[in-house]
Amino acid sequence: MSTNRLDLQGRRTLITGAGSGIGRALALELASRGGVLALAGRRLEPLAETAALVAERVGAAHTITADLTADGEPERVVSDAVSALGGLDILINNAGNVRAAALEDIDIADIRAMIDLNLLAPILATRAALPHLRAAGAEHGHAALVGISSAAGLVGTPFYAPYAATKAGLVRFDEAVRRELHGSGIHVATVYPGPVDTPMMATSQAGADLGYGLRPVNEVAVEIVAGLEERQIDINTQLPERRAMQELNARDPLAVDAALAPKLDELRAAVSSHRSI
Repeated sequence: MSTNRLDLQGRRTLITGAGSGIGRALALELASRGGVLALAGRRLEPLAETAALVAERVGAAHTITADLTADGEPERVVSDAVSALGGLDILINNAGNVRAAALEDIDIADIRAMIDLNLLAPILATRAALPHLRAAGAEHGHAALVGISSAAGLVGTPFYAPYAATKAGLVRFDEAVRRELHGSGIHVATVYPGPVDTPMMATSQAGADLGYGLRPVNEVAVEIVAGLEERQIDINTQLPERRAMQELNARDPLAVDAALAPKLDELRAAVSSHRSI
């Protein structure tokens, strides 16, 4: 085994959006490695369920109920996590929301909610966590900052314009911070899930025929953690057809426009109910 692997055994980790979906699945993967976890989310009941599942994996968890879009809450969550865990080795900026529809049909309040949770909250949480991550990186060289972006952060898909903007913003944020932290012992990774079978996708009517086939969340979490252990900086868990669109977009973006055009009306109808705010 390479000595350059990121050692995730027993790490003190803060996961936002840990009550369900990818956040919960990541908590269980890290718990199986003896992780000591702080689980943040809006509602206590789902967090408590995650904590109970973590305990079954012989991990330990502290729950923090918070609205990360409220003033001062990202900083408080980090402070509470550090107090509960005795420090911080890993921050996973996972919490996110979505509203899909034609741009003119998306309420301004929903646009602001996506910017606040998907982009501003990770920036502020990271800012608050950096002194603690730097201390861990200096101590053992296995600290990490993880941003859960989206396939939409790589390819702008119709009817997800504000969401795509926030997820692309997180990509560039992670990249810039990674360069700031070079040599600090903090590994920075960005994750690009395609559609995943989580509560966040429950209100979408788009299926595999429109390019929205769902992957099981547990499989995605396993791939994310494996990518972290390999110190990957870009962890792409998309299905092959989504990766093919990403590759085509890099070579010939107008070809993607043309490929999507015949299905625009069908896609608009299928995703206009997609809202997790």
